[in-house]
Amino acid sequence: MIIRRQSKPLKIGDVTVGGDAPIVVQSMAKTDTRDVKATVKQIKELSDCGCQIARVAVPDFEAAQAISTIRKKTSIPIIADVHFDYRLALESLKAGADGLRLNPGNIREREQVIAVVKMARQRQIPIRIGVNAGSLPHSSKSGLSTAQRMVTIALEQIKLLESLDYDLIKVSLKAFDVLTTIEAYRTIASKIPYPFHLGITEAGLPRAGAVRSAVGIGILLYEGIGDTIRVSLSTHPCEEVYTALEILKTLGLRENGPTLISCPSCGRSEVDIIGLAESVDKKLRKINRPIKIAVMGCVVNGPGEAKEADVGIACGKGKGAIFRKGKIVSTVAERDFFKALMAEVYNILN
Repeated sequence: MIIRRQSKPLKIGDVTVGGDAPIVVQSMAKTDTRDVKATVKQIKELSDCGCQIARVAVPDFEAAQAISTIRKKTSIPIIADVHFDYRLALESLKAGADGLRLNPGNIREREQVIAVVKMARQRQIPIRIGVNAGSLPHSSKSGLSTAQRMVTIALEQIKLLESLDYDLIKVSLKAFDVLTTIEAYRTIASKIPYPFHLGITEAGLPRAGAVRSAVGIGILLYEGIGDTIRVSLSTHPCEEVYTALEILKTLGLRENGPTLISCPSCGRSEVDIIGLAESVDKKLRKINRPIKIAVMGCVVNGPGEAKEADVGIACGKGKGAIFRKGKIVSTVAERDFFKALMAEVYNILN
């Protein structure tokens, strides 16, 4: 059983992060924020696939001002991602952003940070202190590891915000290197009460990036560390959400949508198990209720191997067995595998 680290809850729009709230899945729009139509479309896609909070890049004032319209046309909270120019954070707050992400490595002037915090405090808008290993400011302390430097910078920024009577704080300590990321979060976990946003930054293309993210985020979540997550992949952001949800489902931390169990196929398979599993997976993405479905390549052992599935199919040459909870309920012809399995899925859901 996973025992989660207790953190101070905060509200981002209507979504609670931290405390006893379920772990929240985030992603980031990959459109030009100034293109309001494209950004709204992508955020709606993210919402439809299970994303709860969306972040948008704010490279200039036009992008910051666009948040006002984007916020009105979307249903999930919007976080403004600001680097270098503190005035963009102020403009984003005026436009109605539900949260800010500030990188201490890119906004280093104390007075500029103070100006942003004062407005955020007035509007009761949370700020994520987003420390990235690749953009750490110079440290006067020698002999520190990258993770230790990340923690030091985060604590300094937290101290500044607290001195301004501000505690709507969320913290992230991201690196491409998984072990550095884990070390940083472990080090700071007992030092502050604020919720953590987890991620492996710039994780890469979907295949390697999903593995890297699952290992790093998964280890921390298993240790009870983490309140919201974002998987960073070089692909459409909905893939980030699907991967994040799979990580949470695998650890038993969320029940969100179907879980597909499928055998890897081998020389004993007499049908295209991989193709069938891919077709089923594509169809399941339109379902948001929890259900376990199995696609197995062996009529003899399939039901037993996937007995924990709510429904499944065990395929043999020319025919297959549809089963529920390990018990065969019907036999179908090979041409009807997909249709029959999905019909049984919908029967259970309805």
